Amino acid sequence: MAAPSQIPGEGEGDDDASRRYRPGYELVAEQLLSYIAEQNLRAGDRLPTEQGLAQILGASRNVTREAVKVLAAIGRLSVRRGAGIFVADSGGGLVDDPLSHFRPTSMEDVLMLLDYRTVIESETARRAASLATPIEVRTIRECAETTLVAARESDAYGFAKADAAFHDAVGAAAHNVFLRSSVAGVRRLASQSDVLLFHGDAPGSLEVAARQHLAIAEAVAAGEAGLAGELMVEHIATTQSQFERKIRDRLFNLDSRTASGPAGRPPKNSASPDDPLSQETSAS
Repeated sequence: MAAPSQIPGEGEGDDDASRRYRPGYELVAEQLLSYIAEQNLRAGDRLPTEQGLAQILGASRNVTREAVKVLAAIGRLSVRRGAGIFVADSGGGLVDDPLSHFRPTSMEDVLMLLDYRTVIESETARRAASLATPIEVRTIRECAETTLVAARESDAYGFAKADAAFHDAVGAAAHNVFLRSSVAGVRRLASQSDVLLFHGDAPGSLEVAARQHLAIAEAVAAGEAGLAGELMVEHIATTQSQFERKIRDRLFNLDSRTASGPAGRPPKNSASPDDPLSQETSAS
C-alpha cells in the first residue's frame, strides 16, 4: 500500500495532532470516481486497464491497483478476471432489490408504478417552478414544443425521445439529483411496458400529452409551483386512463379471438384470471 499523503491546504506549521493524512490509494480512488463521472460512464461500461488508469490519473500502478480494490469492495467497480474493470451498478437505485422484479405486463405493478410516478413527478414539477433558471425554463419549453411537433407528424419515435428529454429537463430544474434520478428510473421501467405491451406504439394521444407538456412548461416559466404540480398530476392521470383504455381494447380483441375457439376450452398458455395483462401477453 502506498505511503500516506497529506491533504492539500494543510501547511507544515500545523500542530502534529491536527495534521490529517490519507493513504495515496484513497486519493486515487477519488480521482478515479471523478474520471468516471467526467467521462459519463454508466454501469457495465469498461474502464481502461490498471496500467492505463495509472497513466490517466498520474499514479503508480500499485497505488491504482489498491484504489480499484477499494472501489470494488464498496460496490462502485466490478473486476472480472480475464475481462477487465467495469463500472458497477450503484446500490440504492430505483431498479434495485424488489423493484428489479417489476412486471411490465402486470396491471397491478403498472398502476403502482404510475402512482409512484405521480408522487415523484408532481413534486419535481413544483420544485422546478420555484427553482428553474432561465436557461432551464427555455430547455423545458423547447422540449415540450418538440413533443408537439412530433405528435402532429405522428412521429412516435421522435415524440418518445422528446418526451424523455422534457421530463428529464423538469427533473434537472428541481435541482435535486435524487429526484432527477428517480424520474429517470421510473420512466425506464415504464418504457418496458410500452415495448412489451404496445411494441413501441403509444397507448394514447400524442398531441394531448404534448399540449399537457406545454401547459406544465408555462406553469414552470411563470413560477406557479402549485399549478405545475397539479398539471403534472393531471398529465400522469391522463396517461394512466389512456393506458387502461388501450389495455381494455386489447383484452376485448383477445376475448373476441378466443371466443371463436372450441367451446369450453381455455386458450393455450392462458394465465391467471387475476392478471389480465399477463394473460393477454402470453396469448398474443
